[in-house]
Amino acid sequence: MAKREVDIVVISDVHLGTYGCHAKELLKYLKSIKPKILILNGDIIDIWQFSKSYWPEAHMKVVRRILKFVTDGIPVYYLTGNHDEMLRKFTDFNMGTFQLLDKLVLNIDGKKAWIFHGDVFDVTMQHSKWLAKLGAVGYDTLILINSFVNWFLTAIGRQKMSFSQKVKASFKEAVKFINQFEQTAADLAVDKQYGYVICGHIHHAEIREITSTQNTGSVLYLNSGDWVESLSSLEYHNGKWEVFKYKPDDFNTDADEDDKTDSEDLNAMLDVKNLLERFKHEHD
Repeated sequence: MAKREVDIVVISDVHLGTYGCHAKELLKYLKSIKPKILILNGDIIDIWQFSKSYWPEAHMKVVRRILKFVTDGIPVYYLTGNHDEMLRKFTDFNMGTFQLLDKLVLNIDGKKAWIFHGDVFDVTMQHSKWLAKLGAVGYDTLILINSFVNWFLTAIGRQKMSFSQKVKASFKEAVKFINQFEQTAADLAVDKQYGYVICGHIHHAEIREITSTQNTGSVLYLNSGDWVESLSSLEYHNGKWEVFKYKPDDFNTDADEDDKTDSEDLNAMLDVKNLLERFKHEHD
């Protein structure tokens, strides 16, 4: 299967290490593309909720696929989020074409792109971190229950449904928070004279031009969504941004079924588990 060439791919909120993560689908997507730049915009590994008892092979294969991009010479930027904030103590770490950063400014065809996860705008993250962590556990439980319900719905030929998206849509405060998040990001980006502002964090994929509150200009706001519910990413190619949304019918055949990256001995998984466990305990 020929890989699809893309100039820039932005992925966020994968939450590897949680039951809600769609690692198998993400792996198929990563196998299908050949990016010139890969940006991992926070919450890729969920160290908050990490448990050594749950780290499936598919999650390890996603890590290996990302490392393969690095060994192939493709620039990979890992920008930290709130669920992997433990990595912030290693900010500015470089290894070949891999860079660990808190934020990134890229020049894209003459326009500056300001890229960061976005948890800095979240009041619960700033003032009540324990409450945010409690909410994350509840969210993951909701996703787990949702996965069982969707399994049953699929078995009886019914369409899948998203509990959390219905919950978000039913609360005006949730919609208000998303709008405020987007407007705040846009206002700051316009003030700094950036052409693009690219975030994650709120699990809501979006591309839209936003005018600043003071009407001093506008900026293209982009959000990559997540790989828990929307299964989305941002792609930039031939001067145009698009939201990619995973559709199972487009991936009926597994790309590179004989991929050596996947068939390697996964015993090294244990080392990754131990490393993440150490990060988690050091930050408690």
